[in-house]
Amino acid sequence: MLGFLGAVGAELMTKEGLIDAPLWFDAGKTEFFTDSWTLLGMQMLLMSWAEGRRWMDITNPGSVNADPLFGESSGYVCTGSEVGYPGGKWFDPLGLTASKEKYEVLKLKEIKNGRLAMLCTIALYAQYAATGVGPLDNLGAHLADPWNNNIITTFSDAFIWDYSDLSQSWVAPVLGSGVGYPAL
Repeated sequence: MLGFLGAVGAELMTKEGLIDAPLWFDAGKTEFFTDSWTLLGMQMLLMSWAEGRRWMDITNPGSVNADPLFGESSGYVCTGSEVGYPGGKWFDPLGLTASKEKYEVLKLKEIKNGRLAMLCTIALYAQYAATGVGPLDNLGAHLADPWNNNIITTFSDAFIWDYSDLSQSWVAPVLGSGVGYPAL
């Protein structure tokens, strides 16, 4: 759920000169401390551990409630009664889900926030596909000239083209090289 915030935050910190990070759509082109296959392998290894423990909890509820590193003596025991919602100090360090009602409300908020984060990520992809720049550059362009930099003008640039010079267009072989709108 922090992907959208990370994309916008990294762009903001780069613009302010705090860090030197690529924009979110160029992050895959960056050379890291190791090759991409090693990063993918580590990601798979770490996620397989977490997902394996979740699968063990699904097949045998309550079997992974104790902390795997320090045991039950650490006090970090999962107390959740639902599969997939472990509870305990690791997942609720502030004790926000003391009552069942608060637990259900916060669980619903988590689902809604996850859905909102997915929509924001889709909006990032669509915005980059339409404009070719990051979200803060688009926001700055819109605030500088809101009548000419908005969603309507962006979509009109993307879907409506100028027919005045068809010889320079991909439609020239289909519609001919005449000037003006093609006959229907």
